[in-house]
Amino acid sequence: QLQASGGGLVQPGGSLRLSCAASGFSFDRYGIGWFRQAPGKGREGVSYISVSGGRIFYANSVKGRFAVSRENAKDTVYLQMNSLKVEDTADYFCARYPGSNPIAGLWAVPSQYDSWGQGTQVTVSS
Repeated sequence: QLQASGGGLVQPGGSLRLSCAASGFSFDRYGIGWFRQAPGKGREGVSYISVSGGRIFYANSVKGRFAVSRENAKDTVYLQMNSLKVEDTADYFCARYPGSNPIAGLWAVPSQYDSWGQGTQVTVSS
């Protein structure tokens, strides 16, 4: 199971840190992706982190503002979101990537992931 948390209401320019807690499987054998889905839009890949943290990808829209990290000892992945914009408003989900690291580009494809947690809502508004 995966459970995302840490969402909330924040003003533009503010920060939030999301957490994705895993249970029921060997967390340190899987890469984890973050996705988001805004109302009326499809699910968008935000970031990906490999098992060791040595391979990380970001969507162009969040590069330089978001940072993904993980603590395997705590079975948790984090998404630090800074300089938030109104357009970052969405439900945020974490998902498990099965197998080896994805080829660059495929990390952002939802169908590549085999397990999803419930989302956490992020609202950026003044």
